Amino acid sequence: MLQQFYPVAPHNFKFELNKDMQFAAAHYIDHPTAGKCQNVHGHTYFANVTIVGNELMDNGFLINFQELKKAVHGKYDHTMMNEHDEFKFEQIEPSTENVAKAIYQALKQELSKYDNDPQVLQVIVRETPTSYVTYKEGL
Repeated sequence: MLQQFYPVAPHNFKFELNKDMQFAAAHYIDHPTAGKCQNVHGHTYFANVTIVGNELMDNGFLINFQELKKAVHGKYDHTMMNEHDEFKFEQIEPSTENVAKAIYQALKQELSKYDNDPQVLQVIVRETPTSYVTYKEGL
């Protein structure tokens, strides 16, 4: 994978961790304005997640990289995005924007179980070599 540096929102945390990962998934956008994207098609998504915090765990980690990969790659790799609960039951189209938001929210929930209080700062999802979306909420 080509190394890519993404813009990061300013923050005052001591530690900033970034994890790049990729996953292959299919989707379709069930909307008349989506053009060819109304048809089932696939992407090799590239995701970058930025985790911040002030305290490390006893093992010296802000968060284990493997846990981040499990929460994203482990969930979405080789799946049909439309069939995931966050899209299917909420009737939300799995656009790149909504995929980035779903990853953010899943990581936010995952990180809430850690005593050192790591936070998701932003999630970037690249759907094609020329297009990416950044999702972030205020901390």
